[in-house]
Amino acid sequence: MRDWLPDGGGLIGLDLGTQTIGTAFCDPDWRIASPGKTIARGKFSVDKALITALITERSIKGIVIGLPLNMDGSEGPRAQSARAYARNLAVLELPILLWDERWSTTSAERGLIEQDFSRAKRKERIDSAAAAVILQAACDALAGGMRW
Repeated sequence: MRDWLPDGGGLIGLDLGTQTIGTAFCDPDWRIASPGKTIARGKFSVDKALITALITERSIKGIVIGLPLNMDGSEGPRAQSARAYARNLAVLELPILLWDERWSTTSAERGLIEQDFSRAKRKERIDSAAAAVILQAACDALAGGMRW
């Protein structure tokens, strides 16, 4: 991503669930990721339109998509689905980075519990919080100059 965006730029993070898509955003310097809204997942054309609107609204320069690897690092059907989704989003002509999302939901839930969110509020926010965890991990790696 750093090679594609040497001057930085805002990023959107996506946590692709079967029923929802959690979104998160980071600043142009890739320092802090914050949860965005959760999108009800539907037909890809509708999802793409909603994601495109968020990208335009925030002048996003790149996309980070959570890659749900198995615990042993192998890829299963969900990872293949995330890769297909990324291929479909390629029409937006933005750099796309797939990022290992193992433990992101668990980490997000812990954070929400620490903030004393009720179970109902956690359910509403978990997907966007997980997207923020995924995006923050990618930002930390980008800021450190890590190469993949």
